Amino acid sequence: MESLRDREILVVGGTSGIGRAVVGELLAAGAKVMVWSRRPAPDLDAPDVRWQAADVTRPLDEAGLDLPDQLHGLVYCPGSITLTPANRLTEEQIQADFNLNVLGAFRVIRFCLPRLQKAEGAGIVLISTVAVRTGLAFHVSVSTAKAALEGMGLALAAELAPRRIRVNVVAPSITDTPLAAGILRNEEKKKELGQRHPLRRIGAPADIAAAITFLLSDASGWITGQVLPVDGGYSTIK
Repeated sequence: MESLRDREILVVGGTSGIGRAVVGELLAAGAKVMVWSRRPAPDLDAPDVRWQAADVTRPLDEAGLDLPDQLHGLVYCPGSITLTPANRLTEEQIQADFNLNVLGAFRVIRFCLPRLQKAEGAGIVLISTVAVRTGLAFHVSVSTAKAALEGMGLALAAELAPRRIRVNVVAPSITDTPLAAGILRNEEKKKELGQRHPLRRIGAPADIAAAITFLLSDASGWITGQVLPVDGGYSTIK
């Protein structure tokens, strides 16, 4: 998308899965991309990509992280899939999911806010899950955390709109990523889960990345405070 050319965009968790696909989409659109993650990716090597080590589960140390003066976009990709029956779920598991999915996003947004505001027109995209609005067994921990993330996203959209910062949330269904490897054990399982979706397949990282790229572009300039299902129709069509 031409509107993203030369724009500075931070992708947190951009070395794997959906985040890695987002980086690819943004580079193809001509953006300048910074990636934060705990570990680097050997295949993430491009002149317009800058990687920095960052652990979002802890307070961010400003002295150790370097961002451009203006930031036109922020994508928060870290997530978790804790599938545990409620009677075996521990408080520590729920706290860990909340810390990564919600507090981590809050830490990053707060850190980046002055730079986003200087851009005089920026976008933030968070990643939720179809399980927030479609009750799924064994999803208590992740659904709780992502529901909180959606609430935070909508509240921030209202608060930041006067500053010309748009905030939206993408809610995917099961997507073929390393994070979901424990569920998508083989091609037979992928096919089985795909048949549960009206479009008869599971998601690909590129499906989600395309939606995120759109929400960062000027083409979505009048869209904010939305939760966009990208789920093959799973949440709305039976």
